[in-house]
Amino acid sequence: MQFEAGAQTEPLCLDVKNAYYRHAQPPLIVGGRYGLGGKDILPTHIVSVFENLTRPLPQDSFTVGITDDVTHTSLPQASATLNVARVGTTACKFWGLGSDGTVGANKSAIKIIGDKTPLYAQAYFSYDSKKSGGITVSHLRFGQSPITSPYLIHHANFIACSQQSYVEKYDLLAGLKPGGTFLLNCTWTPDELALKLSTAIKRYLAQNHIRCYTLNAADCSASRPWLAL
Repeated sequence: MQFEAGAQTEPLCLDVKNAYYRHAQPPLIVGGRYGLGGKDILPTHIVSVFENLTRPLPQDSFTVGITDDVTHTSLPQASATLNVARVGTTACKFWGLGSDGTVGANKSAIKIIGDKTPLYAQAYFSYDSKKSGGITVSHLRFGQSPITSPYLIHHANFIACSQQSYVEKYDLLAGLKPGGTFLLNCTWTPDELALKLSTAIKRYLAQNHIRCYTLNAADCSASRPWLAL
């Protein structure tokens, strides 16, 4: 349902309000918008919606999931992060380059897990519409319990990157859980790697006891541990 210009609120909210229009004591009804700009709606955003309802005068016609610096109707995001994944669910992120095979390999992997094992499986793939030459991020979840998370992974057990240049361009470790694993495909030696990784990345690896491995796929060498804290 689309929001029509000039309407007081969203179509569904308007229908609900109209249903109570002639009610003697109508309840307080507020509505808002989510998913603007293709943004994910996360559990923390839902917490913000419920926190809004606890206010003496809840904000109506709000937006959630973005920072609205135009109409200033966005709700403040809940301070604490919220991970509602069921116990035993493994979440993995794979950073790749369009047409380098990362997406195809992950589609095959998650299909094998879903078809050939008793585990539940889920996958989302984020990439440019052109794909070739653009950044790709594969989000894979699997576990013993049904998976009903309709959003990308923000709390990962494992993160892999197939392009060493991404180390300087993107926050590859964002959301990697303490004790998680990071795998980087690169041609750097351990000494070169120590120079290439930023201080912020090294600090995150150390403080969160991340197991870090490198793999030189160009010569198909076996993965070697670089840092295990």
